[in-house]
Amino acid sequence: PSLRPRNVSTGRRTARGMSFMSEEAPVNFLLVDDVPQNLEALEALLAHDGLRLFKAHSGAQALELMLEHDFALALLDVQMPEMDGFELAEIMRSTERTRAIPIIFLTAVATDELRRFRGYEAGAVDYLLKPIDTRMLRSKTDVFFELSRQRQTLARQRDALRDTAEQL
Repeated sequence: PSLRPRNVSTGRRTARGMSFMSEEAPVNFLLVDDVPQNLEALEALLAHDGLRLFKAHSGAQALELMLEHDFALALLDVQMPEMDGFELAEIMRSTERTRAIPIIFLTAVATDELRRFRGYEAGAVDYLLKPIDTRMLRSKTDVFFELSRQRQTLARQRDALRDTAEQL
């Protein structure tokens, strides 16, 4: 399977109906699930202007992508062979480069509170059961999209101030 991102600039919806200036870099989300149909469904649900979706079919592929790209959010399936979502999250939290990536766990298994707590303990900001409430997931991911855009704006403003200060 390809590790290439899908750059979505189709003129479809934008987060919360807003349109964004073309000078802004795309926001990257990482989708991790060992079931290709789940990745395709997430991609169809989340796609909008200014968002690049990277898909990984395993924890190892996800780690490889995180070495090459910065992500505003990671959506991780809990139940995966070889390296489950919890293990991937623990590796992410132990690495400086990936420590700050927010994680939303997705799982088809109705779990007890202890397992859910393990997800939060591994660094999740949320833990959602499949089948996913599409409006809820879109609303939650739009928040991370907007936060990333705000960070981009602040970085541009900081750089502009620095340039102005250097000219003085």
